[in-house]
Amino acid sequence: MKDLNAHQIREYVRERYGAIAEQSDAGCNGEECCLPAEASAKAGGCGENDAGGCCSASAPKKDACCSVEAQYSETLGYSAADLASVPPGADLGLGCGNPLAIASIKPGETVLDLGSGAGFDCLLAARQLNGTGRVIGVDMTPPMIGKARRNLASSGFTNVEFRLGEIEHLPVADATVDLIISNCVINLSPEKAQVFREAFRVLKPGGRLAIADVVATKPVPAALREQLQAIGACVAGAALISDLQAMLQDAGFARIEIQPRDSSRQTIAQWTEDAGVADFVVSAHLTAYKP
Repeated sequence: MKDLNAHQIREYVRERYGAIAEQSDAGCNGEECCLPAEASAKAGGCGENDAGGCCSASAPKKDACCSVEAQYSETLGYSAADLASVPPGADLGLGCGNPLAIASIKPGETVLDLGSGAGFDCLLAARQLNGTGRVIGVDMTPPMIGKARRNLASSGFTNVEFRLGEIEHLPVADATVDLIISNCVINLSPEKAQVFREAFRVLKPGGRLAIADVVATKPVPAALREQLQAIGACVAGAALISDLQAMLQDAGFARIEIQPRDSSRQTIAQWTEDAGVADFVVSAHLTAYKP
């Protein structure tokens, strides 16, 4: 598909990730583990399209899927204790890193998660806050917001909320946030510079970004950028590191650091039918500060 515009990309992403949220609920209850088909590529298989499916009646299959999902999250830097501390279904295996590992959360802070999904990182942030501060998750996909709120209801946390909204137009007041986290979401936005401007707006002076995302180490071929499926798979929409640095600087950020994780190429090669995408993109940790 050629000449994609921002509306087309945004609606495709909304539909795709809404379907992931709904699929992850299908046939599962709070005591079961289910990895959706779209997410299974990142976690190494065991999705709904596999024989039997994670939500089939086969207990061994479910156990295998849960194991694969946990192993994937652990490769991103999450601990077994992290995974055990959240409700089943909060971790959908959609990340590309662990932003909390570089966030240095402090007691009493207000934390904002851009593209909060089913609430995984929000609930882990609340756990680190230990009853202090506040966590806000923003996601543009109603089924994800619904799923996150159900996970929150069973988590016991009272300092977390989820808001429906676009990360390019945050439903958050000016200068009210200490820390912004995000996990493999900003690459999906067709208006990344606007995302960073909004992030700068809502951060307090001295506030910071701690982001895990996919970045391009060399230009992504135009033919790949025209594929909605590749954009939705978190590869074709990746921005060059130099472009991200320029966007952050233009938004007003300082002390910008982008650390590519070359070891991620093997994993990223499994996210689409074209393993060659890993020649162009890697996951990275990004930090920046509002002066």
